[in-house]
Amino acid sequence: NNNNNNNNNNNIKIEIETINNQTNPQSQKIPQPKKISVGICAMVKKILAKPMQAILNRLKAFSEFEFIIFDNETIFNKTIDEWPKCDCLISFFSAGFPLQKAEEYAAKYKPFLINQLCSQNELLDRSKVYSTLIKNSIPVPNHVFFDPSKDTLEEHEDCIIVNGKKISKPFVEKPFDAENHNNYIYYPKSAGGGSKRLFRKVENRSSQFYPDVHTVRGGKDSNCYIYEEFLVTQGTDVKVYTIGPDYAHAEARKSPVVDGRVLRDQQGKEVRYPVTLDVIEKEIARKTCLAFGQFICGLDLLRASDGKSYVCDVNGWSFVKNSQKYYDDCAQILRVRMISAIDPQRVIPTFHISNSSDALFDLASLDQSSNTTSVPPSPTSTHREEIRAVLAVLRHGDRTPKQKLKMIVKNQQFLELFAKYVKNPKEELKLKSAVELQDVLDVTRLLLSSMQEDEDSETECELSYKLLQIKSVLEKGGHFSGINRKVQLKPVKFEMENGIEVVREILLIVKWGGELTEFGRHQARILGSKFRMTMYPGEDGLLRLHSTYRHDLKIYSSDEGRVQVTAAAFTKSFLNLEGELTPILVSLVRKDKAVNEMLDDSSNAVPEMTAVKSILIQTLNNDKTFDDNDINTAAPTGAQSLVKSLKTIDNPWKTMKRLHELISSLTQQLYVKLCSPEAETISLNAGETIRLMHERWKKLEKDFFIKRKNIFDISKIPDIYDCIYYDILHNYHLGLNGLDELFNLAKSLANFVVPQEYGITNEEKLSIGKKICEKLLKKIWFDLSLAAKGEAGQGDQNIVGLGPDGKYTQGIHEGKSGHGHVRSRFYFTSESHLHSLLNVIRLSNNILNFQKAKQIETIEQLNYLTHIVFKLFENLEAPIDSAERFRIEFWLSPGAAPTLFMKPPNSNPTSPPAPPHLSNNNSSSNNNSSNNINNN
Repeated sequence: NNNNNNNNNNNIKIEIETINNQTNPQSQKIPQPKKISVGICAMVKKILAKPMQAILNRLKAFSEFEFIIFDNETIFNKTIDEWPKCDCLISFFSAGFPLQKAEEYAAKYKPFLINQLCSQNELLDRSKVYSTLIKNSIPVPNHVFFDPSKDTLEEHEDCIIVNGKKISKPFVEKPFDAENHNNYIYYPKSAGGGSKRLFRKVENRSSQFYPDVHTVRGGKDSNCYIYEEFLVTQGTDVKVYTIGPDYAHAEARKSPVVDGRVLRDQQGKEVRYPVTLDVIEKEIARKTCLAFGQFICGLDLLRASDGKSYVCDVNGWSFVKNSQKYYDDCAQILRVRMISAIDPQRVIPTFHISNSSDALFDLASLDQSSNTTSVPPSPTSTHREEIRAVLAVLRHGDRTPKQKLKMIVKNQQFLELFAKYVKNPKEELKLKSAVELQDVLDVTRLLLSSMQEDEDSETECELSYKLLQIKSVLEKGGHFSGINRKVQLKPVKFEMENGIEVVREILLIVKWGGELTEFGRHQARILGSKFRMTMYPGEDGLLRLHSTYRHDLKIYSSDEGRVQVTAAAFTKSFLNLEGELTPILVSLVRKDKAVNEMLDDSSNAVPEMTAVKSILIQTLNNDKTFDDNDINTAAPTGAQSLVKSLKTIDNPWKTMKRLHELISSLTQQLYVKLCSPEAETISLNAGETIRLMHERWKKLEKDFFIKRKNIFDISKIPDIYDCIYYDILHNYHLGLNGLDELFNLAKSLANFVVPQEYGITNEEKLSIGKKICEKLLKKIWFDLSLAAKGEAGQGDQNIVGLGPDGKYTQGIHEGKSGHGHVRSRFYFTSESHLHSLLNVIRLSNNILNFQKAKQIETIEQLNYLTHIVFKLFENLEAPIDSAERFRIEFWLSPGAAPTLFMKPPNSNPTSPPAPPHLSNNNSSSNNNSSNNINNN
């Protein structure tokens, strides 16, 4: 090794001697003062690195410096008194370098230091780095330090508590030791749980996801750790490189927290792209450079969803790779720095030392007068028109049926369970964590075992049956995961005992189902790929666009599990990512309270919708054949899809009565299967059992017809349709009779009831639609307005003032945007918001022409993955103030619909077959030149 190092050092000397013999043509005209000696004291590998060599070559071309290399023999085997003396010293730590020895040399002989040596010790300890940053008012993520020798750490399912301070998942776990790059990320159960391990790049990998590793390292080993809040950065890290406090180059790369795959260019280099720093970020870079005394300094910025930037790491001596312009500027700034320090009276001539025509990108410098960064030509450009925004609102994919069970409990075990978790006995209790659900399961099992010893009674049998169902639900899958099961306990009866009010009866509510199926994930991935290939001009235009910082992408989701997972699966294919969905969901999909209010809040419309449902109940509970007058009364808008449904229904009472008979027949068939010896071996989709499937239909049979009132509850029609849709698609192999008729009747009724729930008249539809999706409408309006204005960051840090009162999207912070960017915003939500949004678009003035509005009225259903897309284009040849400058395309797809009753390829009755084929639904567009989206 020593021989190799000596050879390397000789190579360095030879190269620098050759450089010293070069004569700059312009230098002949200027008297040459004494050369400044510059010592290079670092590990050989770092000196030989291409960026270092490129900058040294440029400095040598000035013929003003004499470079002295401290070889390994000198650094490791000679005393500091034997080290060469120099005017300036470039010295920096890397693995194996004797930093303390270099500090002693600098303290004794006092060369001018480009980077301070004493503060480089701080850079080796992440806790000291954070402390210095905080001391200098530089923002860092919310965090806590843990030292096992003096601190306490409590670990819970979705958080840790260190010395009383709580850090919730997702959070990052970093060793104090900055040379230890094994940082872990821990994800909450609500996103699927598990952890991701980050490490130094190995070939094309930089992280690995472990779905079953949930516990932290702190307290289990002797290492000290930082635990910090995980910040959502839309999948990018920003690397900042300072050359003194007044100059910085910034570039972004794909974050390793997303899928762990390193993006590389054709030369095998990691893909990075230029970033323009805002004023606050420039100040952060300046303060960081000064705080650590590192003239040449690298730092990592996280641009969080709250619109702020945070420093999460400081690297010290770091160079940009493969930027000729950066090398030119770095050499020039270092040159001025060293001459000014050693010979401040010297006149510093300006030389043009290289041709920068081969530079990859211009720098985003700290020059206040320059706020733009040169970037490659837009891959979406044509000779006259550019795309400015792609905004989409999407429904989730295929899901399991949503189900609910209610029962009154007064058993002591449930009362004690309630008391264990509540502080105020009059409050409702919600249990969702694995520990809490396990407690419910334990109580259920205990009660069932005790009942087997008691004498049977009708009440006990009913209680036992419901407890068995709860047991089956909680045991489903063998473990508690995701966010698809929860238990609610509501106190309903109290008694006074010794002057204290005590709970005596509790309403137990168990909710489950509604989770995205594997088929739903597959649907979302297909749609993500289709968006990538069709929504952006050019061959694979999205990925080419996304490789620059021109693509301003944000993805939003309501907090429902099926919606979140749909968003993650879509994003995975949209950006051509790899790996598990959990890291993608946490890193790229925003789902906080403000977003949920925008995408999953219908409370303002409840009174109107309740009144509408009352009318629908009266309309359909009518035992007569509908004539034209009845149809006009029931569907006053005259929408073609509604008229068609009512004509199919004919007599609504008889149709619903026949539907109820078919449901009763189905529950009887399922009961026979449940009682058969093969019941336990029958395989159903998503881990459902025959018992649960039977109970699902039995409950619908009971709830659909209200005997005491002799009416049908039309609010159950959507649930009936969801269940038959699901079972035909996923449990087709059971060979149940009557499914085709049941499906057709449920579909005809749902095609009328579902859209009418959002208003019967056009006035009601518009009013309800505005109440449900007003926040979303104003956000879309803001997106389009900002994209058209092309104003970088204007109002984009904290979006307010979108309407007269300005409150509707307050709290939804976004990252930077700007002119020349393509603004992509994807909003994942549920069916209610799609119906409401479409009603507002269809019925508002001057949005769609009459013909297109009527075309929308022909759509019978908004199926899974229904999506509405707005595309904004800018005509670069039209005058700025012309109405022809911008145009919007409106795209609509009614989603994925199955072609039913096709015999599946796999006819094995004990295993689920592949789902029946899906048909393509034609899409409507508000632009005659647009292609239709035909998606599965």
